[in-house]
Formats: sequence, structure tokens, C-alpha cells
Amino acid sequence: MRFEFQNRYSQKPNRVVLLGTSGIISKNLQKKLTKSKTKFIKIGRSQTDLRKKKSKNYLKKIIKKDDVIIFIAAEAPVKNKTMFKNNIKICDNICSSLIKKNISFLIYLSSDAVYSDLKEKISEKSLTKPLSLHGKMHLRREKILRSKFKNRLCILRPTLIYGPHDSHDGYGPNRFVKLGVNKKNIVLFGNGEEKRDHVYVNDVVSVIMFCIFKRANGVLNIASGKVNSFLKIAELVNKLTKNKKKIQRIKRAGPMPHNGYRPFKVNLLKNNFKKLKITNIKQGIKSYIPQI
Repeated sequence: MRFEFQNRYSQKPNRVVLLGTSGIISKNLQKKLTKSKTKFIKIGRSQTDLRKKKSKNYLKKIIKKDDVIIFIAAEAPVKNKTMFKNNIKICDNICSSLIKKNISFLIYLSSDAVYSDLKEKISEKSLTKPLSLHGKMHLRREKILRSKFKNRLCILRPTLIYGPHDSHDGYGPNRFVKLGVNKKNIVLFGNGEEKRDHVYVNDVVSVIMFCIFKRANGVLNIASGKVNSFLKIAELVNKLTKNKKKIQRIKRAGPMPHNGYRPFKVNLLKNNFKKLKITNIKQGIKSYIPQI
């Protein structure tokens, strides 16, 4: 799917519908939509359980013609077959609810996990052959959505996201910052030598907003274009938080994910979002620290 904008100029949609409300992307996106005075509604577990068939009736009543749908809802990260099946149920229920609604278009928040492990930098043209259940789930969803919406679909594949309102507390910048602020030991797997691309949540949200206003279509990776080791990030966090606790190391339970190195090309991102100033890891952590 070639990435392109359907609108030449930015145009505010009639309404945005957020499917998924509790995650880091949705919470930060809600702030941005409110600030821009864009009309939106949010649909989460308190409104309806998207895993269940009865959610289809709810969505059919709520969704209007020309709505822009932001599909974020997921049980993540996917760790077993039950979670995998639940995520496919969510996708199927959403699709069957929207297919006759004549929505404006749909933006799906996928993941870089759909790509196979490669030695070279990953681009949108790279092989999608995921090894993890999480990646397989997102790729399966992408295929389902492509079969239903075709030219009304934007697929965004962010790398590892960090920043405020993270509910997972996963290994990496978010956990490290919380430990640093509270003057506790940061614990690394192995020697923290694994190098990954971490992208600040505000950058992800800025891309989503631009895609909403210019009606994007196609596939786009959202990455910083830089890789940093977890050791470097931990050292940076301790320095910025003035945490004097020593960085600790524990033995890995298994092999390093993605062979310990996962760089991304950001040519397509930079060419289409010329006003976007990608946040480097130091800027992102400094911005995040006061929000803990």
C-alpha cells in the first residue's frame, strides 16, 4: 500500500471515533484532539466490550456516516493464543459494524513487530514475517482491514513508544524514568547492549493528527531513525534525574529480541511530514520526567 494524502490541504473531520481509550497513544491523542477543538468520541471497555458480538449493535448505533475511525483497541502485548483470538474478534466485530456505514476512512495503529528480523534498516517495503504472536496478530488484523476498506485505510506502524500515560510499564525508557525519579535501581537485562529505536509518544500523536486532517492512505512506519542501547538510556535517565543508585544487571531469560539490533529508515516519514521535528531520546526523556 503506497502512502499518500487524499486531501491536498488540512481539513478538520466532522468527527473522530477512538476505538480504545486506556493506552498511551489514545490518552495523549485525546489531549491533542481536545486542544485542536476537534470533535471526538471515545469507545472503551466502559462503553462496550469489543471482544463480544453484542458490541456490533452498539457500534452500529454510534458510528455515523463520514466518521474518521482510529482503531487502537487491543489486548497487548499478545502473550498467548487466547489473547491472539480475542484481538482478532475485536477486529472482526469492528469490521462487520463499519462495512456498511460509509465512514470517511480508518486509521489502524499496528506495530513494527510485523516485520521479520533483518540486518539492514527496516522500511515500509521490508519483509513482513513476524516471529512473535504480537506481530502475527497485528499482521492478521492488517490483512483483514485491507480486505474490507482498501482505499479508506491508513496503517501506522510505530516502533517502541515511550512518554506519559503509559499503562504497561514495560522494559525501557518509561520504566527507567519512573525508577530514576524515585531514586531506585534501574535493572538491565544482560549488559543492556540491545539497541532499539524508541519513538516519543508526542511524535506518534502528531503524525496521527496530520493523517486525520489530510486523510492519509497506505502504510507508514513511525520511528525516530536512531537506535540507542538500553544501557545508554539507563545512564541518561540517571544523569537527568540525578539518581545515584547503581544500574543493576540480571541474566536474560532467553535470547535478545530481534538479535539485539533493530534500526529503521525514516525517509517516508520525513518526506511526508516535513514540519515534524523528531524528538531525540534525550529531549524525550527530559520532557517526560516532569510528568511523572
